[in-house]
Amino acid sequence: MKSQAFPPLASPVRPAPLSLAQARRLHLAAQGLLQPLGRRARAADLVTTIERMRLLQIDSIHVVARSPYLVLHARLGDYPSNWLDEALAQGRIAECWAHEACFVPAADLPLHRAWRERGAHWAHRHAARMHREHRAEMDGLLERIRTQGPVRAADFPRADRGASGWWEWKPEKRWLEAWFALGELMIPRRERFQRVYDLAGRVLAGLDPPFVPSTLDPTGLRRRFILDSVRALGITQARWIADYYRLKPAVDDAELAPLVASGDLLAVSVRGWNAPGYLHREHAPWLAKARAGQLRATHTALLSPFDPLVWDRARAQAMFDFEYVIECYTPAPRRRYGYYVLPILHRGALVGRLDAKAHRAEGVFEVKALFLEPGQEATPRLVDDIAAAIARAAAWHGTPAVRLKRSEPVALGRALRARWKAAGVAR
Repeated sequence: MKSQAFPPLASPVRPAPLSLAQARRLHLAAQGLLQPLGRRARAADLVTTIERMRLLQIDSIHVVARSPYLVLHARLGDYPSNWLDEALAQGRIAECWAHEACFVPAADLPLHRAWRERGAHWAHRHAARMHREHRAEMDGLLERIRTQGPVRAADFPRADRGASGWWEWKPEKRWLEAWFALGELMIPRRERFQRVYDLAGRVLAGLDPPFVPSTLDPTGLRRRFILDSVRALGITQARWIADYYRLKPAVDDAELAPLVASGDLLAVSVRGWNAPGYLHREHAPWLAKARAGQLRATHTALLSPFDPLVWDRARAQAMFDFEYVIECYTPAPRRRYGYYVLPILHRGALVGRLDAKAHRAEGVFEVKALFLEPGQEATPRLVDDIAAAIARAAAWHGTPAVRLKRSEPVALGRALRARWKAAGVAR
């Protein structure tokens, strides 16, 4: 009997690489920056937003709104800033060391405390050394809180009243921060952004959802933080993952291969990248939409210097061709753009930056300087969107009058002033 001939099996079709623009939209979708919220924000949206990002970095610089509030404004629009303080006081979020000092979802705190117990973070190691050197004083401070209740650093007078800055903290402030890093103290609430410190056990008892210690071993914790980082980033190269939670050692493709094999991560190619991109399996629907051109970037917003979108300089450069340095830590003569420079997100691209200051007593939002990126054209839509984004941010700050001092190109400044004059917000 003659054997039947079968056609050869077809090789599996490899999907075409994503374009860089498609990768950007995945990144923005995961971060909640692809499109405006589309409705008035609700208090629950604040916690959901932090859950989406996994963490919200804390910084106290106050020339405009402090960073965590500004990060949320870029995603939620006009929301009452006291919602963040209320979420902390209600136990929906908590403070801990993660990327840096951060707000994290209460549900994630068991992971962070288990990771802290490994002593892997530099803050924990520094705090342990401080305790060895100041054991009697620190133990006495902890006993005072145990018997007399929560304290603020402001409750302790300082001898050198002219000193300022974190590098000149009074001893009690350093000891409170050390106990916080060691996990013995936590922050049940803030008062005018000042931390209130209390025993961890008392704060943990009020978390929502209730605190249940993690049973994951170090390998399991690292795996969880890797997966959460990829989920928060939307799409990422291996070399950008460790920075999100400050993991050590760095993450590489070999470590991610088992997660791809198990289906927890998806590996994709992106044109122009010399390394694979990775997505969390939960983002597979977004990947399909990105390939089909169904992810549209329509949002324009001012970003905090400590926004997760831009805090990794290498990632911002590769993803958006945006070179960014946080110049508030740079001596003034060496600054290129200004002290507290906010990147401008416009419809899927980082198109510029501005140096701003909110003069709250005068009700003025001052734009000291605004710069478009090289090659960006000041089209009518870009001008309209940036003018509206600045006006929204100004109104939310309680400084509704906008004053622009300088812009590059100059024509952009003229166009913006005309838009604000027509809207009645120019100063």
